[in-house]
Amino acid sequence: MLRAVIIILALSGLLNATSVFAGRVTVAVAANFTGVARELVPLFEQQTGHRVKLSYGSTGKLYAQIQHGAPYEVFLSADVARPQRAIKEGLAVKGTDFTYAKGKLVLWSADPDLFDQRTGPEFLAAGSFARLAIANPKTAPYGQAALQYLQAQGLWQPIKKKVVRGDSIAQTFQFVATGNAQLGFVALAQIKSWQSGTGSLWEPSEQQIASIEQQAVLLTRGKENPAAHAFVSFLKSDKARAVIQSAGYGVFERIAKE
Repeated sequence: MLRAVIIILALSGLLNATSVFAGRVTVAVAANFTGVARELVPLFEQQTGHRVKLSYGSTGKLYAQIQHGAPYEVFLSADVARPQRAIKEGLAVKGTDFTYAKGKLVLWSADPDLFDQRTGPEFLAAGSFARLAIANPKTAPYGQAALQYLQAQGLWQPIKKKVVRGDSIAQTFQFVATGNAQLGFVALAQIKSWQSGTGSLWEPSEQQIASIEQQAVLLTRGKENPAAHAFVSFLKSDKARAVIQSAGYGVFERIAKE
């Protein structure tokens, strides 16, 4: 009996020690990755004992907040440019940047009877719709990709008066999902997590719209935080990559370890 009590107390001590050494990390997350981040956090917390606080927004707005001293320690961007800029500006740790996901921009409508994989470009070019939603090209990489496609196809000038801009790709998706915009350019992963059916979908080829490379980086504020380092390492793990891929993102075959 005494031995059992000693074992219980020892185990209790170990658990208390784990909670003492567990840390906390604050992560800035690009809006398109919101749902996946929420899936990853419980897995990370269970595996490491660390706790995570997530903040979401468009990549541009998050970066502006980082420049103005926001207490983020890891940055999950929706592009490559801003993590690289953060490193050059001394806001992020050199050598910690890596691509955690490759996003896909698609044309989508909640209405299932508008277009399909074959007729999507034709429907867009015809312009027979009231509103087309895109994310703000100045702050959201997915919006920038949409604008570049429309300009390349010569469609921007004819339809720009019908375009409504979301502050982020998350808000853009809401415009389309609620019918405030008849169609829009959104992230494929958002549609995969939508609970109300497929709607109308056109998924362009890589030649039409290239995948969007999304990079993560350890910010300078997290340099001395073991929980921040652990989160970055977790994103590179097979477990995390499987979740990311199942959500509709591409992943690179090999990711360099820290």
